[in-house]
Amino acid sequence: MIFKSINPFTQAVIAEHEILTNAQLNQKLELAAIAFKSWRTTSFQERADKMQKFASILRANKAELGLLITNEMGKILTEGIAEVEKSAGNCEFYAENAEKMLKDEHYDTPFKSLSVYDPLGAVFAIMPWNYPFWQVLRYAAPAIMAGNVTLLKHAPNVIGCAKAIENAFLEAGFPEGVFQQINIDIPQVESVIAADIVHGITLTGSEMAGSSVAALAGKHIKKSVMELGGSDAFIILNDADIEKAATVATQSRMLNAGQACICAKRFIVTEKVAEEFSTLFAQKVHALQQGNPLLEGIHMGPLARLDLSEKLDSQLDKALQQGAKLLVGGAREGCNFQPTLIDFVDANNIAFQEETFGPLATIVRAKDENDAITIANNHRYGLAAAIWTEDRDKAYHLARRIEAGNVFVNSLVRSDSRIPFGGTKKSGYGRELSEIGIKEFMNMKSLIIE
Repeated sequence: MIFKSINPFTQAVIAEHEILTNAQLNQKLELAAIAFKSWRTTSFQERADKMQKFASILRANKAELGLLITNEMGKILTEGIAEVEKSAGNCEFYAENAEKMLKDEHYDTPFKSLSVYDPLGAVFAIMPWNYPFWQVLRYAAPAIMAGNVTLLKHAPNVIGCAKAIENAFLEAGFPEGVFQQINIDIPQVESVIAADIVHGITLTGSEMAGSSVAALAGKHIKKSVMELGGSDAFIILNDADIEKAATVATQSRMLNAGQACICAKRFIVTEKVAEEFSTLFAQKVHALQQGNPLLEGIHMGPLARLDLSEKLDSQLDKALQQGAKLLVGGAREGCNFQPTLIDFVDANNIAFQEETFGPLATIVRAKDENDAITIANNHRYGLAAAIWTEDRDKAYHLARRIEAGNVFVNSLVRSDSRIPFGGTKKSGYGRELSEIGIKEFMNMKSLIIE
């Protein structure tokens, strides 16, 4: 059995990758166990030196790696290169800060008491295709710097990216087994989770995938972190800078052809400024050029797979049947989907209820700011949100009321190595990035010395 890597713009088969047999998988697990025994004893300085070299390899090859991303999943080349650079920056961040983040913590007691952080073993990661380098390295860099090893099951359509990451780790001098990409099929997932060497599971993906993997992690009593779906609210209040909000709204929804969990999907605007925002937003979406991701002047490539394009097309058709008004776009050819904007969406519409993973923006009209917060929270997802208002004090208090893991004010919603990232409700649990992220897969061991 094989996985096929297919260029989403041309539909040409780029490469075919064999799936591991169970015997080959067991060899990978054994190698991880051997590697962990020695890797956990290495100094932070040794790990940091290798991680810095790994980051430099990514930067030196960013054009080639960015092209690989574009060919495998379709994002425009400049975005692919930027993703490689951001991934390298995350590796440098943890190389520079891991030792400080994991220092011993002492407590104020009559006796000596402290907590130390020990690595657990292997972290098993199931990662998606939409950011094939960033999603991997935002978990792998802290896990490896902490003394863990890792096993990666990447999405079948970006196995070339997975292999490139593994090769870069080996080139940087990391021992075999510290980072391994494993081509396995869904029925083999439980055997990896159940393996003795595996002590942590991290998944970025759909709500359905997260539910299944979290259940297996619970069955085998393994720590897990789940970063799942999102339908982020982008709230525009009466006193917002409407021009700037519309500009950032376009970027927030259409970056990576709208294929991101953490990007605005529900644009909730108060009635007083709804027409002005809708008009400006429509103009900016209409100006975007969709097409060959390798060409200059193209703002958006194709969706990553044909089935994803077909699903989004179906969601759009149903949304319009349920009363939404099409303002811009709506056409599809293969994986190519026009940047699309719909208005007059209510809470019962499919475009509100479901995550739309692609370049489909949805405007929802609210009576006032309190109604806007109610609409934002009226959803099973709680990954991130944005509020647009000139009143920073009001924004702070409204942000405290939003049910989400991250809230941005007058800014593009994004992830940052320095800031904890994750969601609530059906968007998952646990946190990545920052000091919190590196501690997720550590044993916090308390020492009490009389």
